[in-house]
Amino acid sequence: MNIAIVGTGYVGLVSGACFAEMGINVKCVDVNEKKIEQLKKGNIPIFEPELEDMVSRNVREGRLNFYTDLATVLDDVEIVFSAVGTPPDEDGSADLKYVLQVARTVGRNIKNYTVLVTKSTVPVGTAKKIKEVVHDELEKRNAKIPFDVASNPEFLKEGAAIKDFMSPDRVIIGVESIKAKKIMEKLYRPFMLNNFRVIFTDISSAEMIKYAANSMLATRISFMNDIANLCELVGADVNMVRKGIGSDSRIGNKFLYAGCGYGGSCFPKDVKALIKTAEKKGYDMKVLKAVENVNEEQKTIVFKKLNSYYKNGLEGKKIAIWGLSFKAETDDMREATSLVTIKLLKESGCFVKVYDPVAMDECFRRIGSCVDYAKDIYDCVSNADALLVLTEWKLFRMPNWDMIKMKMKKPLLIDGRNIYDNKDIINNGFIYIRIG
Repeated sequence: MNIAIVGTGYVGLVSGACFAEMGINVKCVDVNEKKIEQLKKGNIPIFEPELEDMVSRNVREGRLNFYTDLATVLDDVEIVFSAVGTPPDEDGSADLKYVLQVARTVGRNIKNYTVLVTKSTVPVGTAKKIKEVVHDELEKRNAKIPFDVASNPEFLKEGAAIKDFMSPDRVIIGVESIKAKKIMEKLYRPFMLNNFRVIFTDISSAEMIKYAANSMLATRISFMNDIANLCELVGADVNMVRKGIGSDSRIGNKFLYAGCGYGGSCFPKDVKALIKTAEKKGYDMKVLKAVENVNEEQKTIVFKKLNSYYKNGLEGKKIAIWGLSFKAETDDMREATSLVTIKLLKESGCFVKVYDPVAMDECFRRIGSCVDYAKDIYDCVSNADALLVLTEWKLFRMPNWDMIKMKMKKPLLIDGRNIYDNKDIINNGFIYIRIG
């Protein structure tokens, strides 16, 4: 089976590599010529465990190829996946210009029946716009070529994307014809051997499922952060609260961890987009607006705890930060709490030194030399007045606390992810402040 995937960002590249791994011939397309040349050489533009080896192997074995012009590959494929970016507009709604560009190219160039599948996260109703664009382009050609549109949203977690794709909880596919359904069933048949669920819906429902799922997870995070902040005021322990409510089978224990806010490419963008979709329909998403507000405030919580400890006297303090990416196992710093924290620290006159296992280059690309970059976790804390932990990397979990305490000017640890045992850290001679 031959397919094309437009966009070699996080979703497109992971999807292309995983489909190729299952024996499907994949043509990945991106207008960025420099990126395509690097991918042909096996150079991966993102960090994701196992991805580099998988891409290299499938390129070498001829199942995964890279192109810069979608029009040149359309004759040979049955399915075109659109995995291009949908960045937020100034008002928070999703920008669909790249999605519609793909639709125009398909309409202008297809010669045979093709299924155009949206894998990008797009607002409900986007498939109708895509269908209209393809129809318009076909009419301009006076061509009566049949086609279908479909929606196949992705649910990949950064840091575990390969596993999520190869053994997913579920695959959601929105279709509007029997023919498109059969083709999509054929595509996913190799994965069905693992007995995972493929759920077929109408297209609008598939589009909504993606937004609703991410918004629910974001809601759970913000809810627990709100509870954590209240726990501090009433003397409760949020970790005990989490275990207590998570044991309820109606609630479950996932996404109940308090911390210093969510970030990344999905949750912030999708919550904003769903709020905006509702506004366009005259509906007010009160819960999601609160979720967004809680999260923005929570990103400042570690700084506020530090500032409170030093009684607003942060001028000239040397602050160490462990963790720059928005979560572990990725170099993605989009909407990361570290960016908010660094900005607040610098505005308060602090000297900031940072360390992250994989996101140092990305941090320099974003903020340059306004912070110092450490060579390791121990270099980072040298002569520091406080250590802030913002990402839950495994590397940070069991360091040599004696060495760290010896290197620090003041053994103050503020844990933004609650990854340490309270008694253990205090017994090691640290002043320990966490969330909740």
